[in-house]
Amino acid sequence: MPSSHDHDREPSEAPSAAPDRVEYIVRPSDDEWLIEHDGDRYGPYKNSREAMFFAIDAARKLGALGKNTYVKMTDHAGHALTTWNYGVDRYPVIF
Repeated sequence: MPSSHDHDREPSEAPSAAPDRVEYIVRPSDDEWLIEHDGDRYGPYKNSREAMFFAIDAARKLGALGKNTYVKMTDHAGHALTTWNYGVDRYPVIF
């Protein structure tokens, strides 16, 4: 079972409960970053860039299998804003 201390794990590539839309949400947690997907948390990551890299990589793999995948990052108010969308945004990502 994943925990917020599964540092070396990539986010799950299993489909979410809504098969037409799969979301990975990158968010800060104290001085670290986490990825949330399908009710699970992955990380911690050192910074937002590292977390985004792993989230986008996992989303790209599911997108290649026909899933409608998105990566979102929370803003300072806690709202999740779409930052990467499979089939629309460039891969590999340039930060």
